[in-house]
Amino acid sequence: MPVLAVLLLSALVPAAASERAEPARPSPSASLPVEAPASLLVEAPASLLVEAPASLLVVMREQADLSGAARIADRLERRRFVYEALRAQAEATQAPLRRELERRGIRYRPHFLVNLLEVEVEAGGDEAAWLARRGDVLRLSSNRPSALRRVPADPADDEPLAALRDAAIEPNLALIGASALWQRGITGQGIVIGVADTGFEWDHPALKERYRGWDESTSTVTHDYNWHDAVHENKSLNACRKDSPVPCDDQGHGTGTSGLAVGQDATGTIGAAPGARLIGCRNMDIGIGTPARYIECFEWFLAPTDSQNQNPRPELGPDVVNNSWGCPPEEGCTDPDMLDATVDSMRAAGIAMAFAAGNTFNHCYSISRAPSVGPGAFAIGATNLDDTIAVFSGVGPVASDGSYRMKPDLTAPGVDLRTAALQGRYIARFSGTSGSAPEVAGAIALLWSAVPGLRGNVDATEQILEQSAVPLRSDLDCFPYLGSLVPNPVFGWGRLDVANAYAAATAREAPELVPEGGRGTRELARAGSP
Repeated sequence: MPVLAVLLLSALVPAAASERAEPARPSPSASLPVEAPASLLVEAPASLLVEAPASLLVVMREQADLSGAARIADRLERRRFVYEALRAQAEATQAPLRRELERRGIRYRPHFLVNLLEVEVEAGGDEAAWLARRGDVLRLSSNRPSALRRVPADPADDEPLAALRDAAIEPNLALIGASALWQRGITGQGIVIGVADTGFEWDHPALKERYRGWDESTSTVTHDYNWHDAVHENKSLNACRKDSPVPCDDQGHGTGTSGLAVGQDATGTIGAAPGARLIGCRNMDIGIGTPARYIECFEWFLAPTDSQNQNPRPELGPDVVNNSWGCPPEEGCTDPDMLDATVDSMRAAGIAMAFAAGNTFNHCYSISRAPSVGPGAFAIGATNLDDTIAVFSGVGPVASDGSYRMKPDLTAPGVDLRTAALQGRYIARFSGTSGSAPEVAGAIALLWSAVPGLRGNVDATEQILEQSAVPLRSDLDCFPYLGSLVPNPVFGWGRLDVANAYAAATAREAPELVPEGGRGTRELARAGSP
């Protein structure tokens, strides 16, 4: 029997609960516990169960075991194994519940990255109680909206279309060492960055040539496998509405974070990896997300689909995903285990991720929002250009779950950054940990472009970035950690320096640039219809 078939069979078993010690990263198996006391099966507040309509996440008891992924050396084969194992587990275990939901006329949307269903229940009914009593259901969680917390920007800072800073190097990109790698010909070529955010303006001058759907040679664009909209309801009457078939940004946040990852136009560079390609998924409706939308975007990144949401192709997923958003318990994420399991599954597939630590200000234990608090999330805080901590940047450790886990993991410049804005414009003062995270996503793209042996090895990549960071210390002590030590709960391991990381990575492996192309529009055309 082929190795992949054997591994898939072994994946169709309940996941075992596991404890993760710091500072080790989590194993690539689902982090949802298999058993839970009956009193914990319904975690949604009682009031939610009588509101109309209420959206609940029904978490199935059996979750896929992805530990076999670590035994697959080939990067793309490992990704396909993870996708197929997750899908097979969900299809097999959700089938009886789906049939009953359909018989009762209850609306639902299935998910597979975590084995769950998004279910709409009505007021006054017994659907929630019935779901909680089922033996194949682990628990119910709420799916309330969560709002994006941004550092306010002055609209007067928007600049005209042609007002990039000539050809000068942006100070944040010089500080993190990105420009030093560009001088070596390392720009992120051959690497794909996914952005999960409010969307992006794909034809912005700084993004158009980096968007994977754009084929400059024919001046044509395709959004198949390059864009997905996880907003399926048009409650807010936003400009993008719902299920947008083309990339769209109803707020501007995602256009800004995309610019900081890959942005470049004829007059200058604003992104850390201007040679990488960009794809994206909209997980917020004017800055409002839900746990289900966040999970759906991760699912799409694992196996992008065409514009009809059909014919998934894991080999076309991104190498790196930027996540400049957070979801606190009071705004929807009452069950952080779900997003932790999502992150674990993506890591098992060899997909790196950067997470904004949150703009929750400089007091101990303020990093409290999922998913950045999770053991598998690479959480990024924000610094000023003089390597002091930004006043808004959240501080660890994580006390909300009693783990006192060290966070953030790393910091990067996040104050007064120049990046893309809506309508082809630019903004000079984009601030927030939302700006720091895409710099790290871009740094990973640079490393993987230059050192192909690292590509898909998330643990090793994060370790190199941590060990090569510029160590920074603080006079703020947050029990049980001292700010004078490294890592510490203010700066983590320190400030990103990708030039140092490159030196460390190439000391153990000779650099060899990943070739440009292989995932662009022309390559898709040559591959034929899926």
